[in-house]
Amino acid sequence: MAIVHVVKKNHYQDSMKLMQISQKLSGEPGVKNAAAIMATEANLAMLRDAGLLEGMPEATANDLIVAVKADSKEKAEEAVAMLDSLLAPPDAGAELAKKYESLGSAYGALPGANLVAVSLPGKFAKLEVGKAIDTGLHTFLFSDNLTIDEEIELKERARERGLLVMGPGCGTAIVNGVGLGFANVLDRGPVGMVAASGTGLQEVSCLINNSGVGISHAIGVGGRDLSEDVGGIMTLEALKLLETDDKTEFLVLVSKPPSKNVAEKILSAIEASRKPAVICFLGSDVNHGNGKTFFSSTLEDAAIGAIKIAGGDLEGIKGGDGWKKSADRLAKSLAPGQKYLRGLFSGGTLCYEAQKVLEPILGGVYSNAPLNKEYKLKDSGKSVRHTCLDLGEEEFTVGRPHPMIDAQLRNERLVHEASRAEVGVILLDIVLGYVASPDPAGDILPAIKEAKKAAAKKGRKLAFVAHVCGTAKDPQGLGEQEEKLESEGVLVFPTNALASRAAGYIASGGKTPAVKRNKGEKI
Repeated sequence: MAIVHVVKKNHYQDSMKLMQISQKLSGEPGVKNAAAIMATEANLAMLRDAGLLEGMPEATANDLIVAVKADSKEKAEEAVAMLDSLLAPPDAGAELAKKYESLGSAYGALPGANLVAVSLPGKFAKLEVGKAIDTGLHTFLFSDNLTIDEEIELKERARERGLLVMGPGCGTAIVNGVGLGFANVLDRGPVGMVAASGTGLQEVSCLINNSGVGISHAIGVGGRDLSEDVGGIMTLEALKLLETDDKTEFLVLVSKPPSKNVAEKILSAIEASRKPAVICFLGSDVNHGNGKTFFSSTLEDAAIGAIKIAGGDLEGIKGGDGWKKSADRLAKSLAPGQKYLRGLFSGGTLCYEAQKVLEPILGGVYSNAPLNKEYKLKDSGKSVRHTCLDLGEEEFTVGRPHPMIDAQLRNERLVHEASRAEVGVILLDIVLGYVASPDPAGDILPAIKEAKKAAAKKGRKLAFVAHVCGTAKDPQGLGEQEEKLESEGVLVFPTNALASRAAGYIASGGKTPAVKRNKGEKI
């Protein structure tokens, strides 16, 4: 085993580009792990945790570092030799966007612009967002590693000027039909969304889109915006902007449950709106409203509520009861000892929703990001009973790309989990859209085939259940991705909640819980 490093001095690349480079290098023959990152203190710590720091030349936060661990030094060097081509523009003959030395020079050349996307190391990001606010620009802040005090300071400054700061760590937004970060291709329409969850936003907006109802805007606010400290500053600002937007007729809010104080502020703002709204505090029992406000505890129900009030077609996401025949067949094919489910998720909010759906069917579900602390895995590398893993958590992404981009880690874990004699059901999410893998279903099929083959040799069968989050217009194509999974015997569902419900049904031997709705729900 050998590690080879390359340091490019004063060579900044945004995190999206670096994740794509990491994915490409990790897939090369003989490569065990690869990382392309800026040499910040936090990133160097990630390299150390991933076992990629040993022997690294001196580097500063302004330097790009690439580390490749491979079976041999030759294999590592072969992978590293690709770096220059990976950093080059995709088509040297194509007309390229002009590069500017600063935000000021870019705005000087594009004086009509009103939004800037920022993807920089945390300490630089704060400075640039401050400049954007002073310039009068909304900001999509993909960068994270800002302190809570820095976040509050920037958002308060933005609020004073009627501007949005989407983030920090905002993975997804769609503004005037333009996708930012991990975004899907959606039709324009009357539903405006605000979300403190990237994959939560993707799931609900895609389901709404697939019903024939379009999205006006989908505004991400960052995962901490509805915390007690931040107090929903940008959520309230986003709702205010959507309230005044003529193209937005209906509102949808998606978040994990906020504190009581923050929830009351948000609910008051929505109830004061003239526009019907759907609120999803994921997993909560909020049940108060004024007749035009609808409540849901799952992403699925949030989408159904929005589709109903906007006049969309529910047939495409209902799923019906036809799946039970296939589920019963799969349940009967499992050996008596195959009683546990393992969920392997690339989307954190999808993992959270799955646990909420599975809990009444299977009881407590263990996780690295559990609903209840008592079900927190002591070691995320070792599953316990029924387990759902968020593989997008930092503990799994140090030194490697996000699982939406690179399937290697999930594939390895899938094969491992499937090899356990007590495991009968594997539950998966497949997330489409910009930046995601060009073929996520195709990426995971080899692992599914390998797992099935290994199980068959030991006289066992496995049940694979999946949901594909995306649209027909996404680069990967929703239908094409679903067909690939189905061709390998995967049971595919139109919503993450329904997939989770079916997986739980199989794992429980055919038990069906009542679908619970909150008292205040009218959807």
